[in-house]
Parts: sequence; C-alpha cells; structure tokens
Amino acid sequence: MTFMTCPRLPRGLRLSTVVFGLAVAVSAGPADAAELNGTVRTGTLPVSYAKVILYQAGTTAGGTATLLGTGRSDSQGGFRVAYAEPADANAVLYVVTTGGTVDIFGLKPRQRQLRFATVLGPGTPPSQITINERTTVATAYAFAQFLDGMQISGVHPGPKNAALTLRNLVNRRSGAVGHVLATKPNGASTQTMREFNSLANMLATCARGLADGGCKSLFKLAKAPGGKRPKNTLQAAVNIAHYPGRKAKKLFGLSQRVAVYGPALTSPIATWTLTLLYDGGGGQLDGPGNMVFDKEGNVWIGNNYQYQRRAKTPACGDTHLIRLTPDGRNYPGAPYTGGGIYGVGFGIAMDPDENIWLGNFGFSGRGCDQPLGDDQTVSLFNSDGVAQAGSPYADGDVNRVQGLATDDDRTVWFANCGGDSVTVYPLGDHTAAVNHAPWGLEKPFGAAVDSQHHAWFTANNTNRVFKLDRLGNVLVRTERGENGIKRPMGIAVDSLDNAWVSNSGAIAAPCYFRKTLNIPDKADASVSMITPDGTVSKAYTNGGVFLPWGIAVDGDDNVWVANFGGFRVGHLCGARPENCPPGVKTGESIAPKKTGYAFDGLVRVTAVQIDASGNVWLTNNWLTYPYQTNPGGKTMAVMIGMAAPVKTPMVGPPQKP
Repeated sequence: MTFMTCPRLPRGLRLSTVVFGLAVAVSAGPADAAELNGTVRTGTLPVSYAKVILYQAGTTAGGTATLLGTGRSDSQGGFRVAYAEPADANAVLYVVTTGGTVDIFGLKPRQRQLRFATVLGPGTPPSQITINERTTVATAYAFAQFLDGMQISGVHPGPKNAALTLRNLVNRRSGAVGHVLATKPNGASTQTMREFNSLANMLATCARGLADGGCKSLFKLAKAPGGKRPKNTLQAAVNIAHYPGRKAKKLFGLSQRVAVYGPALTSPIATWTLTLLYDGGGGQLDGPGNMVFDKEGNVWIGNNYQYQRRAKTPACGDTHLIRLTPDGRNYPGAPYTGGGIYGVGFGIAMDPDENIWLGNFGFSGRGCDQPLGDDQTVSLFNSDGVAQAGSPYADGDVNRVQGLATDDDRTVWFANCGGDSVTVYPLGDHTAAVNHAPWGLEKPFGAAVDSQHHAWFTANNTNRVFKLDRLGNVLVRTERGENGIKRPMGIAVDSLDNAWVSNSGAIAAPCYFRKTLNIPDKADASVSMITPDGTVSKAYTNGGVFLPWGIAVDGDDNVWVANFGGFRVGHLCGARPENCPPGVKTGESIAPKKTGYAFDGLVRVTAVQIDASGNVWLTNNWLTYPYQTNPGGKTMAVMIGMAAPVKTPMVGPPQKP
C-alpha cells in the first residue's frame, strides 16, 4: 500500500494544486510533522481503497482550504496521513474521503458517489478517528454555512465553533453518537438522536450499493430547489441541511431501507432539522428570556428566575448573569452575580466593547416577595462578567425594562414596559439619561436600533410601532392596528433598515406591577415589515407563526420567529428575495407553511438569535403548562447550521462576518 503525503516546503512557500477538480492552496509553513490515523466505515463494514484527504479550513468567507496530506484506506478501511501540523491554534482541520468499495455479500462495487467527512480541529486531533455516515451528517449540518463541495472556509469564530458543535453530535474517535446528543436533556428525551441516525441511514443506502437504487433515490430526493441533483453523499447531506422541509416524508421512507444506525425514527417528520438542548450542566437556567453573543461566540443569557428544580417550588427573581460556551457548556467562572441584577426578562444587549446591559424586570414566582424598586433598575457587566457598579442604575426613570438595544457609539435604549416610556443613555452614560414618552406608546416591549442610530419600539398595548431619534422626536408612528399589527412583541431591523415585527395577536405583556401573563388559545398572529419611511406591509401569517414573541434577522436578511406557542420556529424570506429559495418572495415562508420548523424539545419560546456559525438559538422560557410558582423552562434550544451567520456582537443591524 502506498501513502501519499504532503511534502515539506520552505518557510512561507505556497503553491496551488488541483485535487479531484478542486483548487486548493498547499502549505507546509513552519510546523511539526504529524500523522493522522483512522478508519473509514459504513456501520461496521470497512470502506476499502477510499481516497483520504486532509485539509486546513480557509479563514475567509468563500476562501480556499489548504491541502495538508493524502492517503488511501486499506482492505480493512484503515488509513494514515502524514502532514505538517499548522502553527495556528485555531486552525480547523477536516478530512474528506472519496470513493472506495464495500463488501456486501461478497460483492465489492466501486462507490464513486461515496463521499464521507469529519472535522478534527481546532486543537490536537485524536490519535485515532472514524469516518462514517454519522460523521458526515454531523459535518454537513454543523458546517452547512461554510461547506462548498470539499471546501470549508469561513471567518473566525464561525468554523471553530462549528467544530465544537460537531463534537456534541458525534464522537470523532468512534463515529458513535456524541455524548451531548446521547444524554439528557437530549438523548431519548427528544427526537434529535433518532433523526440523526435516520439521516445516517439515508447515506448508508448509498454506501451499501442497494439494488433498489439507494444513491439514485437519495440524490433525487436531496436535490436543491432550482438546482442540480447532488453527485455524492456529502452534498446530499448538505442539501438536506439547507432545505430540511423538502421531500421530508419521502426521505423518511428512504431512511427505512436499512437499519445500520439506531435508534432511528419510526414515523415521518415534517422537517429534517437537528436541534440540541443545552442546560450548561444544569442548575442554572430557569426561564431564560433573551441572549446576546460576544465576539468569540459565547452566549450571555438573561434569566427570569433563580433556579428551582421543581415547578411547585416558589422561584424568586434570578440574581445571576449566565454565560455558556458556543457548544453549550458553562463558561469557566460563570454565572456572574452583583450589580443589583434581579429577574431579568427580555432586556439584554451588548455594546461594541462587549459590556452587557440588563433590564431588571423583577420576575418573581408566586410565593416570593419581590424587593420593592428592583424592577425599576438596569445593571451593567463588563466582558469578564464583572458588575460595573455596586448598585444598579435607576437613571432616566427606567421601569420594568423589556426590550433593550445598543448602537455602534455605545448609546443604549430601554423600553420601559412598566412606565409607558423609553429611556436613552447617550454614549452609555447613565448620568445623562433622558426619558421619552410620546403619545400612544403604552407597554413598549421590543427594541432595535437601525444604521442611522434611530430606535424602533413596539407598543404592545396600543398595537403600534414607533421609530424615534435620540432627541425623542417621533419619526414613525404606525396607525393603531395598521395592516395587522396586533399586540406586537419583538422587533428586529435588517441591513436595509426595515423593521420586522412579531405580532402575537393576543398576548397582553405583563408590564405593570404584579400583573401575570395571559396565555390565549388562539390569536391573530402575524409578522409585519415596516420600511424606514413607515410603510407597513401586509400581515404575513404563514410559516407556522403562532403567538410569535422574539424575532431576528440573519446574515442573508431572512427572518426567524420565536413562537410562544406551537413548539415551532418560523422562517420567512426577508427583504432580499435573491437570498431565498427560488420562487419564494418577501414575507413568504421558507419553512413549511403550516408547521414551520417543529421540534418536540421546545416549550414556550420568547427569543431567537443567530450566532456566527449560523446556529439558531432559542430560549425555552416557560413550561408548556406552567405552575405560577415556578413557570420557567430549563434549557436553550439550538437549531444547528440553519441560518446565514451573523457577526457578533451584533450592534445595530445584522452584518455578515
């Protein structure tokens, strides 16, 4: 057997080559010699004589990967690849295999359409790896926004964090289901592990060379809208990740042809999304309300209640600021206390210096005595989680703050849901606070800032939306209930400065002291787009929108909607339809029109945000059937690789990394 290795080159020398028609850069820089060992398998069967290619991912959007070394699997699927180890500690290494043979009943057909993958870095790769259908599915989903053919490339920290997420899905050494996916709050508790194995079984129908046309059926069903059929298994998996609602029932049927991986699904699903639940190790989350991401992709979470495991145990307002790593672990040293934080609701924002502003709404479950006045303050922490004042700020008559937004010069806006006003801290200076209370602004809830430093607010009680300048002048005030604006909650601004509004249709925000939240059975739910000059679109009602609360815009200007009911996420085409599937227009649903993206691990969701890897994060805020003593949900839900990545921290409208 002959092993092909990447030759050592002089310092700084780079050259171009072509591998299977793929243009790549080749570099061996100043680095140490290393060797990668592993096995290519389909289930327990070896994939023999497959080409094995090791790359270092590119570091720019649409950039070029670097070829590190090549090899070929032997008759037992084993391989080794010698390579020059990159000097960059953040380098993302990945492996793609092409072709190979599989011994099925003594037949050894050559599988030219077989393409598997796995991701190793960042960090030192395992001494031994397995590449199979599971690792391929994990790569296709975690890197859905960075993978093009055999190229992986993207701006830091997106690919690095995607590699961490992949490890939650699959064990790189054994090719088995990853520990996070296999255990609570995931495992048997949700559908995701069974979905993951079913997706792997779809690819196995091709790898096993089934007489009934496994590859042909897979490629036909995994065809992208308006595109060509995929020509290999990796591209098929990527297409399914990009269009999870397309041919969903037929893909389920294909997954039933072989039972290589289990446990698998036993009944069809509407969408092939992969969603993980994170709890930071437990004992922290109780009513997560909203979140922000720092420049490295760590997620900071405002939490309603002090954690109590039992729903019947009274839960008082939380006094912690929670911080999780991009892959859902508790950040070292977190959670943080101090600064007068108490019962944060929907109000959290990060400024350009990564300072975190929090609105102390004063949540408190029935049976707790809420400290008087704590709901009329805001708190400030720096990027290390250190409170910036011994006591919270009360300047500007802040009152039960919900929505909160910052702009690129550090100015902070607060929606005083309990005070029927908004407050601005110019340049982040609380001592210069100004309060504005324009006519018709009752129960302001959501807040967002556009590129012109104007602030948008929803008025939940008067069915209106406002845009203000820093002096408090009203630039836009929609008519009461205009074009379906009804009980609006969240608001987000796209890169064109359009404001997108989630109209709950029925939720009366519990803004006033000791008022509780109503949960209606039905509502005239919709999403609205308002142009910078105040023109309101028609009400967009498809995509499974039901009691929509939070709303976010991704790097392609498409819109994501968090639903307080219905256990699903909405996904609408935004103001740039060229970034939508063919034929889908602004305001129309990208997700299945009736169901959206459903997931059995969701409860009542309040917020949705997009990270730099294209993951869609959701706050499982309230239990489906909440006890008023402690109604808080206990997890964050993360839909993997679904959205166009967003530069973090997001200050103002979303930007691509």
